[in-house]
Amino acid sequence: RNEVLGFVKQGLRDLSISRTTFKWGVPVPGDDDHVMYVWIDALANYISALGYPNMDEGSSFDKFWPGSLHVVGKDILRFHAIYWPAFLMAADLPVPKRLFAHGWWTKDGEKISKSLGNVIDPVELVEKYGVDQTRFFLMSEVTFGSDGDFSDEKMIFKVNANLANELGNLCHRTLTLVFKNCGKAVPSEIGQYTEEDEKLLATARKLRETASDAISTQAINKYVDSVVSMVWDCNKYIDMTAPWALKKTDPERMATVLYVLMEALRHVAIVYQPLIPASANKILDMLTVPEDERTFDHLETSPIKFGTPVSKPKVVFPRIEIPVTEEEAVPAK
Repeated sequence: RNEVLGFVKQGLRDLSISRTTFKWGVPVPGDDDHVMYVWIDALANYISALGYPNMDEGSSFDKFWPGSLHVVGKDILRFHAIYWPAFLMAADLPVPKRLFAHGWWTKDGEKISKSLGNVIDPVELVEKYGVDQTRFFLMSEVTFGSDGDFSDEKMIFKVNANLANELGNLCHRTLTLVFKNCGKAVPSEIGQYTEEDEKLLATARKLRETASDAISTQAINKYVDSVVSMVWDCNKYIDMTAPWALKKTDPERMATVLYVLMEALRHVAIVYQPLIPASANKILDMLTVPEDERTFDHLETSPIKFGTPVSKPKVVFPRIEIPVTEEEAVPAK
């Protein structure tokens, strides 16, 4: 933003839309000595790909332009924030509604380049850590728009902490207790909610709003943070209520606690779907949430149904083990 405003404050001057110092490029009609300025040629692809100049009702251009959000690399921000709107306004066409410039990834504190041999292959990341684990790390590790640093150590730590330990263990603990102590089904009857129950459920119901506010400004890391915080609250709640100790003393309270946890996890999994879709749907499967009740619109209207049979829970996020070198494996003498 400051870069663009600074450029504009210097004063805007006319921009030539053709070049004569080289011959490669799109020729200017009627003048063989000129070729089109490369950014006119390149930027026009955004609308020509939609069939422009066909602007008829129902056309792709009519349906998709202007774009709600235009995401670009920070090194070409000026061309998209100043030149492209100028071209569009000159043609009396609407400009994108919002523009966002993303930063760069470094690796182990160094710039990524072929010469350094530290290029990160996303296919290898997926094969090594998993699709959802890779998605989670890339969208949670940095403030979107700023530069971020990748290292295997950071990825392993974050995935193990937030997914395997916090969310994965919570799901397994909760659903194992349900499977073993509630007749292999969602509790069929529960008691009155306590203040602690209402507080956790209120936080879960607010999760959609919190996540939506974050994503509306492309704060993807804050979107993740809101769900991670909800999982922390769930873990505090299960430790405080200790449902495993209520089986003999207060089975109704045990059932209530477990149902509250299942409902909170339903909100977590539905909101997590855009970020870690496969894993979130595995959790929803175990929670017995029907496939046609997993949209954001169902958060408030489709609670988990009492008495629905549940299956024995499975591990959703296996811990990533850090490889041990030969030197580390040898005991110290």
